Amino acid sequence: MTDYQKEFIDFMVSCGALAFGSFTLKSGRHSPFFINAGAYVTGSQLLQLGKFYAKAIHDNFGDDFDVLFGPAYKGIPLCVAASIGMSELYEQEVGYVANRKEVKDHGDKGILLGAPIKDSDKLVIVEDVTTAGTSIEETMPIIKAQGNAEVLGLVVSVDRCERGKGKKSALSEISERYGIKTTAIVTMKEVIEHLYKREVNGKVIIDDALMERIDAYYREYGAEED
Repeated sequence: MTDYQKEFIDFMVSCGALAFGSFTLKSGRHSPFFINAGAYVTGSQLLQLGKFYAKAIHDNFGDDFDVLFGPAYKGIPLCVAASIGMSELYEQEVGYVANRKEVKDHGDKGILLGAPIKDSDKLVIVEDVTTAGTSIEETMPIIKAQGNAEVLGLVVSVDRCERGKGKKSALSEISERYGIKTTAIVTMKEVIEHLYKREVNGKVIIDDALMERIDAYYREYGAEED
C-alpha cells in the first residue's frame, strides 16, 4: 500500500465514512462493515477526499481525460471534489458532469448538470462504492445518449471485494461488461490489513471478534479471485 492509501483508510474512520457493526445493504446482505460517502460533510473533508480520489485517478488514468462523471446523487459531490483535487495536486483542469434523476424542462434544461459532454471527450466515472453495478447500468446509457464520448473507466473509494451478480466482484463484472478499467482508492482487503489490531484515534478498530465476523462474511460473499 502507498502512504496515501493508508492515510485514506484512517481518514475514512475519522470521518465516520467507514463503520463497523451490523448493516443491511441495498442488496439485502447483512454486512459487518459499511462505507458511506455521505459522511463527508465539511469543506475540509471534501477537499481532502477530492485529493485522495485525484491521486487514484492520476495513478490509474494519468492526465489523458477531459471530464469526471458523478452518478446522482452521491457521485455529484464526489466528482466535484475530485475535479478540485486534480486542480490542486496536478494543476489539471478537468470538467465535472453529473446526471439528474429527472430531466429538467426549464432554464438549464436536460438530464445533465455541469460541463457538457462533447463527442471527443474522454470520461472517468467517480463513485463511492458499487456492490451490484446498478448505478453504472443506469449511467452508461445516459452518457452514450450525449454523443460519441469515450468512457475510460470507473474509480470508487473502496472495492468491497465481494461478489456482484455472479462469482466475480462487481468491479470485475463492470470491467468485463463495458470494456473499461475499474479501480478503487483502496480495497477492503487493504483496509482490513491496515486496521486489524491497530489503533486509530486511541481505539482498536478491528479486533479478533470483529475479524471472525468479517471472515464469515467473506466466506459467504467473497468474490472469486481474478
